[in-house]
Amino acid sequence: MKKKNWLLVFTIMAALLLAACSGGESSSSSGSESGGGSEEVETLTYASLTDAVGLSPIMTNDSASSNVNEHVYETLFKRDAETKDFTPVLAESYENPDELTWVINLKEGIKFHDGTDFNAEAVKYTFDKLRDPATAAPRASLLEPVDTITVVDDYTVEIKTKYPYGPFLAALSHSNAAIVSPTADQKQDLMKEPVGTGPFKFVSWTPGDQVVLEANPDYRDGAPKVKQFILKVVPEVSTAISMLQAGEVQFIDKLPTEQLSRVESMNNVNIEKVNGTGQYYLTFNFSNEENQDPEFRKAVASAIDRDAIIQKLNGLGVRSDSVIGPEVFGYNESADSAGTAFDLEAAKELVEKNGYGDRPIKLLAANRGNFVLMAEVVQAQLAEAGFDVQIETMEWAAFLDTARAGDYDLTFLSWSNVTADGSELLYPNFHSDNIGSSNRAQYNNPEFDQLVEASRTTTDQDERLDILNQANELMLQDDAVVIMYHDVVTAALSDNLEGLILDPTGQWDVSKVTGK
Repeated sequence: MKKKNWLLVFTIMAALLLAACSGGESSSSSGSESGGGSEEVETLTYASLTDAVGLSPIMTNDSASSNVNEHVYETLFKRDAETKDFTPVLAESYENPDELTWVINLKEGIKFHDGTDFNAEAVKYTFDKLRDPATAAPRASLLEPVDTITVVDDYTVEIKTKYPYGPFLAALSHSNAAIVSPTADQKQDLMKEPVGTGPFKFVSWTPGDQVVLEANPDYRDGAPKVKQFILKVVPEVSTAISMLQAGEVQFIDKLPTEQLSRVESMNNVNIEKVNGTGQYYLTFNFSNEENQDPEFRKAVASAIDRDAIIQKLNGLGVRSDSVIGPEVFGYNESADSAGTAFDLEAAKELVEKNGYGDRPIKLLAANRGNFVLMAEVVQAQLAEAGFDVQIETMEWAAFLDTARAGDYDLTFLSWSNVTADGSELLYPNFHSDNIGSSNRAQYNNPEFDQLVEASRTTTDQDERLDILNQANELMLQDDAVVIMYHDVVTAALSDNLEGLILDPTGQWDVSKVTGK
C-alpha cells in the first residue's frame, strides 16, 4: 500500500510539473473546454438586440427570452454538438420498455433556486402545464404526442405516447421543455421572476433595459466563474459593436455579414464560428395555381445562382442543396448537389416556352439581415432569365403574418431548428397539417406527408435516417424550395475571456466562461 501511495504522489507531482512547463496555453475555440483559465469574471455583459418577452420557458418562444432561460433553467436532456447524441442533464438515464413508453430516471439531490427539490413531481407538473390547452403554451406541440405522465417514485417518471415518436429526446432537449419549480410557479409569476435549477439565478429584470443574473453558488457542477451575467438591450447592432470595442459589453452574437470585417479588425476580441443548423431558403406559394406548375418552379430554380449569394456572405454561409442541413439529424451528403443546378440558358428556354415573363411576380422579403440581400440578388438573376419580379419588403412581424396568409408568389423563409432534428424541420414547415400556420409555403404533397409522418412515428433511428433522406430528395425533385445557404453561427468575445460554448443551433452557454 505504501508503494502504491508513493507512486500516486509521484504521478501527481509529475503532472503538476508538466502543467507548469506547458506555458499555460489556452483554447478559445467555440464549444471547447477552457484551456486552463480559472480566473473569476466579476461581470460579463452581453448585448441583446431585443428584450426578452418573458422568463418562463413554458410561456415563451423567442430567442431573447431563451438566452436568459437557458442559463436559469435546465432540460432533462441536451444534444451534444459534436456527437449529435442526446446526453442527460437533469435526467440520469432512460429506457424504452416498448415503443410507446419512456421511463426516465432523474438525478437526485438537485435543488431549485427557491430551495425546493427537483423530482418527478416537478417534471410531471411542468409537462402537464406545457401541454394543457388552457395554458396556451407557444410550444405545446413539443409534447403533443404525449398521452400520459406518471410519477413512478420520487426520481422516476413514466411517459406514454399516443404513437411511437422518434424525435422525443429532441423535444425533451428543447429549451421550452425546461423544468420549472412547481412551488415558485404557484407562488409568483415566472414570466417576471424565474426559478430553475440552472447555473445562474435570477436577480432582476428592467424591461427595455437589462436582465441581471448571478452565479448559483450551489450549482452541482460548481458555481460559474462569471459572478454576474447581464443581458443588456442594445437595439442597434452597430451600437452593440461599438460597445464591444469600447469594452462596455464583452459578448455579442449573430454578427451581420456587412459588419464582419469591422469586428475582425478589432484587436480586443476573438471571433468564434461554428456551422449551424439554421437555413435560409426561397419557396413558392403553393396555393397559387401558377406555382403548382413544375416547369415554372424548375425555371425559377435553374435561374438562381446560389454561389453568388454565398460569395457575398463573407464565410457566414454553407453551400448545400439539401433541405436537411449538414448539422441536422437526417442529413445525407448525397443531397448536397441534388437540387436543380444553376443553368441560365435552361431557365430562359422555359420562360420563353411558357410565357412566364408575361406576369409580374411578387417576391416578399423581410426588411432585415440577409433577406434584403437575397431578394436583390435573386431579383436580378430571375430578371436575367426573363421573369418580371417585384420586391415587397416588410418589417418582421408583418412579414410573418403576410407570408402565413399566402399573400405572395415567392418569398424567403428561414428556420433555426433548435432541436437539430430533420423531422422537426420538415413537419412544421412543409407538412400539409400546418398550412395556415407554420407551413407558410402551403406545400401540399401527400407522398411527402406520409414520409414525414413515418419519420416521426418510429423510434428506430437508422430507419428514421433513411426515411428523412427520402423526404429530402422528394422535395428537391419537386423544386419545393431553393436552399440559399445553411447558417454559420457566430459570436465575438472579449479576448481576455475564454470558455464560451457556441452551439450549432445558435444557442450559447456562458457558464464555463473564465478570465484568462
